[in-house]
Amino acid sequence: MLTLEGTVEDIIFRNEINAYTVASINTTDGKATVVGYIPFINIGETIKVEGEWIYHPTYGEQLEISNVSIVVPSTINGIEKYLSSGLIPHIGPKTAKRIVDKFGKDALDIIQYNPERLKEIEGIGDKKLKRIVEAFEEQGELREIMVFLQQYGITANYGIRIYKKYGKDTINIISQNPYKLSEDIFGIGFKTADKIAHNMGISLESPYRIEGGIRYVINRYAGSGHTYVPKEKLIPATSELLGVEYNLIEETLRDLAIKGIIHILNIADEMKVYYTPFHIAENNVSRKIVELSRVELKDFNVDIDKTIKEIEGEEGIDFADKQIEAIKESIKNGIVVITGGPGTGKTTIINAIIKIFEEQGLTINLAAPTGRAAKRMTETTGIEAKTIHRLLEYSYMEEEMAFGLDEDSPLDTDLLIIDEASMVDILLMNSLLKALIPGTRLILVGDVDQLPSVGPGNVLKDIIGSGVVKVVKLDEIFRQAEESLIVVNAHRINKGEMPLLNEKDKDFYFIRENDPNNIVNIILSLCEERLPNYYGVDPLKDIQVLTPMKKGDVGINALNKYLQNVLNPKTYGKKEKLLGDELFRVGDKVMQIKNNYTTEWEIIKEGIVVEKGEGVFNGDFGIIMDIDDEDRILKVLFDDEKEVEYKFNQLDELKLSYATTVHKSQGSEFPVVVMPIYWGPPMLLTRNLLYTAITRAKNLVVLVGEERYLRTMIANNRIAKRYSGLDCKIRNILTSF
Repeated sequence: MLTLEGTVEDIIFRNEINAYTVASINTTDGKATVVGYIPFINIGETIKVEGEWIYHPTYGEQLEISNVSIVVPSTINGIEKYLSSGLIPHIGPKTAKRIVDKFGKDALDIIQYNPERLKEIEGIGDKKLKRIVEAFEEQGELREIMVFLQQYGITANYGIRIYKKYGKDTINIISQNPYKLSEDIFGIGFKTADKIAHNMGISLESPYRIEGGIRYVINRYAGSGHTYVPKEKLIPATSELLGVEYNLIEETLRDLAIKGIIHILNIADEMKVYYTPFHIAENNVSRKIVELSRVELKDFNVDIDKTIKEIEGEEGIDFADKQIEAIKESIKNGIVVITGGPGTGKTTIINAIIKIFEEQGLTINLAAPTGRAAKRMTETTGIEAKTIHRLLEYSYMEEEMAFGLDEDSPLDTDLLIIDEASMVDILLMNSLLKALIPGTRLILVGDVDQLPSVGPGNVLKDIIGSGVVKVVKLDEIFRQAEESLIVVNAHRINKGEMPLLNEKDKDFYFIRENDPNNIVNIILSLCEERLPNYYGVDPLKDIQVLTPMKKGDVGINALNKYLQNVLNPKTYGKKEKLLGDELFRVGDKVMQIKNNYTTEWEIIKEGIVVEKGEGVFNGDFGIIMDIDDEDRILKVLFDDEKEVEYKFNQLDELKLSYATTVHKSQGSEFPVVVMPIYWGPPMLLTRNLLYTAITRAKNLVVLVGEERYLRTMIANNRIAKRYSGLDCKIRNILTSF
């Protein structure tokens, strides 16, 4: 093992996500190139490294690092290089020189212990000072934590993620229970956490280990949409994972139940093991559903038949019997479900209900699970619709994220309409219903045949299946909708029938191709030239490629790289940022892939900020406006108006989105959908996934691939069973109501 000490002269490459770094250091014996996972070095710093020499065929001799530590820079030159390295936002070479000229060797101490003095430097005000201090403190914390993690074999790749989750509490949390890592850190499975625990000397039969294993299995089920795990499946799965006897798992289950972490129910001769928040959520939702459905409502002072006739005359429409039923039931009942496929008139019914309630002088709120669904609801009704989180005023409260509206501070409205209700999971439905008081009418609108929620639960289907709530299922396609093969084929597919293909002057096409390379080339040609030239659509704003899977020849990972190359190719002067395997470029189409309720956005018109707000949500699409290497910031424009700044270490929240999965497209609508039809795992090649994909299209669907896989998807009506007790609990609550 060789040890070198030197000053970092240049950082040749650094992956911002996992901190893999190639750097040049200047030692007393000359320059050397070092490589490895180094999350905390910057130009100008002195480092001490341990490692072994390796030979790279292109770059020559390099020292592969196994351990690294920082030697605080002490020279004027070293401090200036360190500050101008890009480590701290808004300190470039000029500002670094001013700081060093002013404070000399005391510059780093001033930043750490007396940062207010930085305002003595020209160009540093309150806002810039805050960023400098935050970045400096974060670097100090990160270094200390990385040293701790490395001694237990935790690589910098995972160390960055751990620090982002736990911050300054990292060492305390992991020392107490390393198995929390498998619960909280994406990419760290139970086996990785178990290896770390072993390195820390924790016993194989430790209660922490067994508890961690049980939690891991339950969370794995929750990740597949289940709210509970049958005990007969949980114990063998945990035993296989841990290599311990059943009786130890039984004991830990009892302990977890006593602590209130899990809840075990015996219903219909099946022992169901719930993670307690899911059990509580199902109980609360069940009770509230029954309350809302059984409450005595005030009579409407309206002749409903006459009003419906008036609306028909004003709008030039004739309501079908089911539509009239839906309108009347929404007035008579505290809670109603309206479900149906595309073209069955759900939007027409919503607008009629809104009109009737408005004429009664009643208050109305509209909401949807995603930002794009809420925006579409606003466009079709003319009334502002919000995301459910925004409606319930989700924000920081007492140092944690929480809903501002709940049973103690309920939503003040007479009518709440929720669109895309099939996307609402059990935890979100619980939060929503807690904010409603008996007497508020709730209308859940959705397509029960689409993919279920990504989160745990089978909420809409269970509410319908309980038999307690009034449900109106729309099944008639209206004349105008019948002209669209998108609508017609959606219903044909839902019935297990082949779609009508390639009819002249229609909106649904299938291009037959067996070779996956040719499928990709056809998709590229469609997006780059054929569809824009023929239909006048914008490749970025109007066309969305959807695919069932992430990996493979026609998965999003491959398609996004190909589409980026043709729709936003590398050109001189266009800024780029490589993060892991993903290259971001100014002009790229990207998607936010996790909810971030505290991210700030601004709407700027003619150089003036006209509106500010918080919140960027899973599924929001945007375009990269700028990449600033000095400030280490990437700027994205969402919805053609909201500007959001991301620090480079936040970029794992973004993904290229020229192509996206069908699951991620839920709640969205696109003018044009292009979809490859090719081999994939049977669990993905399903009827309801295909149905969901084509119902995302507003004007045009183009499928490209093999007809046999199209037939396979339509024939595969396998809907994975979700372990959920909501329907049963609703019925049980009703019997005691």
